[in-house]
Amino acid sequence: MKKMYTLALLAVGMLSFNANAQTEEEKAWMAYMTPGQHHQLLAEETGKWDCEMKFWMDPAAAPEVAKSVADIKMFMDGRYQEGRYMGTVMGMPFQGLSTIAYDNAAKKFISTWVDNMGTGMMVTYGNLSKDGKTIIFNGEMTDPVTGKPVKVREVYTIVDKNTRKLEMFDTKDGKEVKSMEIIMKRRV
Repeated sequence: MKKMYTLALLAVGMLSFNANAQTEEEKAWMAYMTPGQHHQLLAEETGKWDCEMKFWMDPAAAPEVAKSVADIKMFMDGRYQEGRYMGTVMGMPFQGLSTIAYDNAAKKFISTWVDNMGTGMMVTYGNLSKDGKTIIFNGEMTDPVTGKPVKVREVYTIVDKNTRKLEMFDTKDGKEVKSMEIIMKRRV
């Protein structure tokens, strides 16, 4: 009888130990789903921003200038950033939507962009510079004129607490050209 009681206590103890221990898989999932410093960096941009936009259809020509307002917020408990942009571009109402994630497993930022000036989606992947001030995104989008993919590079710079700068470069015919610049100023 004493032997069965001891075995029962040992079994209960082992079950308790296993219930509290995390497997490597569980630890990996916990690390993957937990927002960290990169998510905090995205959260610091929460608020309304005035955007001065420049677009170059021809790199040799003067840029098209436009304005928009961005409303940036975090969602899904601080895991993702959403930016909703509204303004006027080329005399037409403009709406844009960005999402930015930091993938803890891939150790990369992922950005998506859609707007009412097209029907495609741009997806780029980026890394934060060592000084924590710049994210370089690389990806591609479809050129509406040729229907072919075009490589894009975005340089997103944290100028200061209330200023951001986004520069976009397209590679066409093997040559990279600046196609867009946005200066964002936080409304205070």
